[in-house]
Amino acid sequence: MTIRAVLWDVDDTLFDYTTADRAGMRGHLTAEGLLDGFGSVEQALDRWRELTDEQWARFAAGEVDWEGGRRDRVRAFLGRPLTDTEAEGWFGRYLGHYEGAWALFPDVLPVLDLLAGSHRHAVLSNSSLRVQDHKLRVLGVRDRFESVLCAAELGVSKPAAEAFHTACEALDLPPQEVAYVGDHPEIDGRGAADAGLFSVWIDRTGMSAVTPPAPDTAPGPPADRLSHPRRIVSLAELPGILRPDTRFGAPSTFR
Repeated sequence: MTIRAVLWDVDDTLFDYTTADRAGMRGHLTAEGLLDGFGSVEQALDRWRELTDEQWARFAAGEVDWEGGRRDRVRAFLGRPLTDTEAEGWFGRYLGHYEGAWALFPDVLPVLDLLAGSHRHAVLSNSSLRVQDHKLRVLGVRDRFESVLCAAELGVSKPAAEAFHTACEALDLPPQEVAYVGDHPEIDGRGAADAGLFSVWIDRTGMSAVTPPAPDTAPGPPADRLSHPRRIVSLAELPGILRPDTRFGAPSTFR
């Protein structure tokens, strides 16, 4: 079966979220005079990410809307009551520092260029359309994707199969003709594989504690590709998996 389209995760797949998050938090806490209260940027980020996960779980369960969860995250992070206006103001100042550090990974544009003539492209993200559409426009790649689908608007999030299937329906393609590329081994990798897509897990650290599945020996998308996510450490490996005749960058880890 030919892979005709690629669905992409955004954060830490196309966009260097981790680096921007660290730089943005450092700049914001320094400007707000709050850095000393957290001991280090890493401790502050650990707390911020913990609260982000908590609020996402509340949002996914329908307990809070997207904006309400964001305001509650700020209140919990600061440990004090704030009006909605105060919480939104604080978050807006944080966004200024965060957005100032936004960047694509260096392997993104070469791969999008190489696959532009052979594969369609779309985004599926566990975020909101307002956030990710804006991000992709600032990064200069929004026009590379036919559609951007996000959990906040879909009402369902990865790793639920419905999220992946809805994205395939938007492309008018069956799941087995769509690849999904994401950085989280379970939410992206396992979720896409279980939904019947050709799943590619990008492990950019190359040092993940998660044990990858055994590699396939045959070139190109394997016959049992729906069983396991395929692990790569750079997007330079992706064309060789989708198009076995391609020679681009590093060789695939699955050869």
